[in-house]
Amino acid sequence: MQIGEICSFFDQLLELEKFAADPSNNGLQLCFDSTAECGKIAFAVDAALATAERAAAENADLLVVHHGLSWGGGLRRWNGMAGKRLGTMFKNDLSLYAVHLPLDAHSKYGNNAVLANMINLEDREMFFAYHNMDIGIIGNIADALEPEVLAQAAAGSGKDFVLCKSPLKDSPVRRVAVISGGGGADGLESAVAAGADMLITGEFDHTMYHTVQECPIHVAALGHYNSEVHGVQSLQKLVQEKFGTDTVFIDVPTGF
Repeated sequence: MQIGEICSFFDQLLELEKFAADPSNNGLQLCFDSTAECGKIAFAVDAALATAERAAAENADLLVVHHGLSWGGGLRRWNGMAGKRLGTMFKNDLSLYAVHLPLDAHSKYGNNAVLANMINLEDREMFFAYHNMDIGIIGNIADALEPEVLAQAAAGSGKDFVLCKSPLKDSPVRRVAVISGGGGADGLESAVAAGADMLITGEFDHTMYHTVQECPIHVAALGHYNSEVHGVQSLQKLVQEKFGTDTVFIDVPTGF
């Protein structure tokens, strides 16, 4: 398939037109020839120098990421760090496709949907409007569980997480909200209002602590990277199964 055809498939699948208010500049951010054949696609969380170099070493034609290079008004200087990243892509004819909020929100392939699958969340509903689009998921656990058990299930076997427990919630968790990445700080009060016993997110920051102490809700933070690796991996699997395209996942965990 051509690079443009693959990207058009992603555009339609992830309904990019619904996210016009997202400042993430979703879609094809860098392309040399959209009619060129796409022999190999690299998938990664971030468009960084490390991922660009490894994608180039893998002879990929297209790099698909969750966090792109262009945000809002876009790049204004093509030097320093941005110059190195773009230079690597230019030198290696590596095109870049980025998809941010649409990949958080997608009900099947999105970061939050996969996290919800990992904890067997039922009766799912979308919640937490961000840039006028609901991107979080809230639902119920069939059998109430302790917060530590749910946090580990969402983080993955052997992976670390941060758990902040509320002194006002001493019963097992049944209703859970999921907001990947850094959305937890903005979405915590929405989770409380929606009756969640626990919020699973990527990051836990200073501002969230007192909300947890004053409201009956626990918060588990899996790490921004660890909570948002699932969407691009889901797209990778889909492309392999649907088109038979050669792919590679480039894992560059940040530890945050």
